[in-house]
Amino acid sequence: MNQPQLKVFISHATVDTWVARQMADHIHRCGHTTFLDQVNLSHGDDFEQEILRQADESSELLVLFTPWALDRRYLWLEIGVFWGARKRIVGVLYGLTAKELIADEKTPVAIKRLLLLEINQIDSYFLQLQNRSIQKESTNE
Repeated sequence: MNQPQLKVFISHATVDTWVARQMADHIHRCGHTTFLDQVNLSHGDDFEQEILRQADESSELLVLFTPWALDRRYLWLEIGVFWGARKRIVGVLYGLTAKELIADEKTPVAIKRLLLLEINQIDSYFLQLQNRSIQKESTNE
C-alpha cells in the first residue's frame, strides 16, 4: 500500500530561501509534499488567498525562525492560520535561541509553548515526520 502523503507548509523569510529549500528537499525525500512560496506561487497569484488555500491543504506548518524572519508579517499570519485550524506547528531556530524568541514581546504565547528545534536537531523532525505518516497509514488500513 502506498504511504499517504503529508503536505508541509514551510514559512520563512525571503533571505532564508536557500535553507527553506533544503528543508523542503528533505521532506520530499521522506515521501511528502511541501508548499514553499518561492517555488509554488506564480506572478499574478493572489498571495493572501493562495496562502490560505495552501494552509487548508497542508497538514502542518514548519516555521524557520531567524532574527530577520521575526519582522516578516506573513510569518505571523501563517502561524495564526495554522494555530486557528489547530494544526501542528513546528518551529526551527536558526541564528537565535529559544530564550531570545520567548523573550521577544512580539512572540505569541502559542509559540512560546512549543517545543522548538535548533536547526542542528532538524533530522529528528524528519524522522518524526516519517513516523507520523507510517502511523497514519496503519490507522487507515
